[in-house]
Amino acid sequence: MNKDHERTATLEELEGDVWPEPPTDSTGLVKAVHRLRRVPLGELTPYELGRLIGQDIGLPWTLPLALETLRETAVSQNEGGFYDDDLLSAALTRRPETWVAHPELAGELRGILDLLTDLSPYIEHDRARFLQASQGVD
Repeated sequence: MNKDHERTATLEELEGDVWPEPPTDSTGLVKAVHRLRRVPLGELTPYELGRLIGQDIGLPWTLPLALETLRETAVSQNEGGFYDDDLLSAALTRRPETWVAHPELAGELRGILDLLTDLSPYIEHDRARFLQASQGVD
């Protein structure tokens, strides 16, 4: 499947798995994740991508989009512009198994980290844990 098609498809379509509506007493996060699975990938905001990634949902599609956003904004972050720490943290805090399954994404994230300076202390902590967890993954 090509990238252009992936951006117009939803996670439900890409995964071939339609989730039922969440129970009415579900948390806001559960309701949001169910809703976001029906949004075309190309329409997801960095915040929404971070929410999905933080719940390990659709990682083969959401992580590459997140890394694209992070790479595109890395230069402006170093110049004091907008940078999405929440999205970066969501990517950095995935389980080591994620990086073993997707070593090309781990390498890309390490490259993005090389571009970033002046990270907040909590992101530095996430960065260190990611670098340790992804060591030897390539």
